[in-house]
Amino acid sequence: MPGGRLTQQDRHRIAAGLVEGLSYAEIARRLGRTTSTVTREIGRNGGPAGYRAELAHQATERRARRRTPSAGHTGGAGHTDAQDQAVELAVGTGLPKMMARVLIALWLSADGRLTAAELTRELGVSPASVSAAVGYLIRQELIRREAQGRRDVYVVDNDAWFQSTVTGAEQTLHAAQVAVQYAEQIGLNTPAGARLAKSGAFLERISLDALESAARWRDLLR
Repeated sequence: MPGGRLTQQDRHRIAAGLVEGLSYAEIARRLGRTTSTVTREIGRNGGPAGYRAELAHQATERRARRRTPSAGHTGGAGHTDAQDQAVELAVGTGLPKMMARVLIALWLSADGRLTAAELTRELGVSPASVSAAVGYLIRQELIRREAQGRRDVYVVDNDAWFQSTVTGAEQTLHAAQVAVQYAEQIGLNTPAGARLAKSGAFLERISLDALESAARWRDLLR
């Protein structure tokens, strides 16, 4: 019913709507739900390309179990709420939602190490979604891949923040250098050249400051 929890049948109808190429608003209209409900459901379960009804339903049931404290145990709901908040914070820094979910799952795991299969089960998403997410996070140097027998394990540790900061600063520094070079080519006395030169100088300064600061405070991560 409208306002109640999504049922397994609802999730199959959402999946079917995505296959048909329907908008979230149209899927919501057919279900008698709000668009925000459908948007949230799809976003937290693999996105439009990775949404699977059965996996989404299983993931929701797991989250519900974690929110229900068992005898002698409290704090499960708090942990889940904190995880959701951490994901939203990571998204706020510019990480895509799926990448943020994988990163936070690794951060909150016991030893910061999970296989692709474990991430798939934990998040209730498709292997393809996990593969795309870990590939992105590795390129950003937020996590690393290690061989574990015939499987790969994905690892996050404290030094990942240092590496990511350095990578981002180096990319900004490169952009600054390109801007200055282009400014010189078109002429520093032209409006566009002057604007590019000032932008390049600004980006160069802040990227060098970031590199210096990262090196100075790296020991805090050890």
